[in-house]
Amino acid sequence: MTNSIGEIRDADFLFVIGSNTTEAHPIIAMEMKRAIGSGATLVVADPRSIWLSQLADKHLQLRPGTDVWLLNAMAHVIIGEGLVDQAFIDAHTEGYEAVAEAVRDYTPERAEEVTGIPAEDIIWTARRYATTEKAGIYYTLGITEHSHGTDNVYALANLVLMTGHLGKPSSGMNPLRGQNNVQGANDAGATPIFLPGYQRVDDPEVHAKYEKSWGVPLSPVPGMNLNVMMKAVGKEILGLYVMGEDILLSEPNVSRLEEGMNKIEFLVLQDAFMNETARFADVILPAAIFAEKDGTFTNSERRVQRVRKAVEPPGMARPDWEIVCDLAKAVGHDWKFENTAQVYAEMVRDAPKFAGISHERVDSEGGLQWPCPAPDHPGTKFLHEGGVLRGKGQFQAVQYRPSEELPDHEYTLVLSTGRTLYHYNAATQTRRESGLAAKQPRMFVQIHPWDAKQRGITNGERVEVYSRRGTITADAVVTKEVRRGCIWIPLHFAEARANLLTNDAGDAVTQTAEYKVCAAEVRKIPEQVLSAE
Repeated sequence: MTNSIGEIRDADFLFVIGSNTTEAHPIIAMEMKRAIGSGATLVVADPRSIWLSQLADKHLQLRPGTDVWLLNAMAHVIIGEGLVDQAFIDAHTEGYEAVAEAVRDYTPERAEEVTGIPAEDIIWTARRYATTEKAGIYYTLGITEHSHGTDNVYALANLVLMTGHLGKPSSGMNPLRGQNNVQGANDAGATPIFLPGYQRVDDPEVHAKYEKSWGVPLSPVPGMNLNVMMKAVGKEILGLYVMGEDILLSEPNVSRLEEGMNKIEFLVLQDAFMNETARFADVILPAAIFAEKDGTFTNSERRVQRVRKAVEPPGMARPDWEIVCDLAKAVGHDWKFENTAQVYAEMVRDAPKFAGISHERVDSEGGLQWPCPAPDHPGTKFLHEGGVLRGKGQFQAVQYRPSEELPDHEYTLVLSTGRTLYHYNAATQTRRESGLAAKQPRMFVQIHPWDAKQRGITNGERVEVYSRRGTITADAVVTKEVRRGCIWIPLHFAEARANLLTNDAGDAVTQTAEYKVCAAEVRKIPEQVLSAE
């Protein structure tokens, strides 16, 4: 996230795309509402009519998976009407000419045919975004969870660079993180290509630095990312150590993953609650939850904040770092950490972006945003002030590629999945809370009235939702919130796992799975089956 959450309220133009902000990020949505109340323009680009779209000046209800067409058409308008910030492009970027050539044929009129968005709305949005000084882009999984998710992000970045909406307040490119410490986990090196601080494992200088610092040999070869790992379970991967994730609920095409789980030799699960994955575990290590441990969380705006233990963990539960340290000791590595402050100090020691951050500073200053390279550095409210930090910003020309699996004569609907306000991810915690469980007790599927009528489905009726990979049962919610030809389901319900249906086709660069588009169908459940239930 290039900018800060507090800057949102001062923005004059908000472009929210692929983010159900009000339900998935309600605190950030409050800042957006403050901006709207002060006169900011809001454009929401989403296949569904979400709560935030009710406040929008424009709701661009595009066909799922056609984001590149929309964004390239906006770039076409901005370039064609001379609305680019040429001074910023010349001083701070490379590759602009290739993008200008690539979007030449992405006219708003052709984009309307592909996306379903009226050409005049695309033109209006492009003009307003380009000509508003404080204009920010906000996106999340609706952009990235596609087989062309990286292309979507590149296309957004192209808009930011060509308009110069970077390195200034209330603007920029702002991915909203899906969980409370996703940013912190990535910062710490929980990816297959980076060591702490986004230093590549295959960089010889970085590799040598960490071998010396840690005193152990390290592989310079990037590892598997999550989607690739899940496909290798039971094949190349015969042992798993799973921490804080219910992969049998959260991963796509979960039937194939279950087949692999039946073939592995050993599974360790480290978690606070029993879940679907626990069915396969050989060993379960009970972990403390956030209120039962000390440490830091880093949020979407790169702010490192302290977490302090409020209560003791119950029973045998322990903080994750203590469990991992004991495991290391059992295999011959005594790390001698006595508290989380020492763990954090070791992490930032060789990571320049975080070198000035410590538990002591966070305690006294109430949180620090990286980059923070020195103990006297105040932290960074927004990135790239005065221009791009490292070299020049790189434009990336992208072309539209259809999603991997589109509707056909057998599966005529486009299925997309997501989150709701009342539950959180795999709902391992939230469905244990009676109030939330009562508010949203079981799986449902949103379907357009026209599609429901064609199938003889009425509102509230139990139906089957199925794809090439599986079948689940859900309550039909007949609503115009979804486009005709589209259906939407949440991912929270273990008894009706959305990811029995989803496609595990991965993005070409990141291999992130395509949770947002796959071919599916809905049918009535025969009366005799309902009676048996």
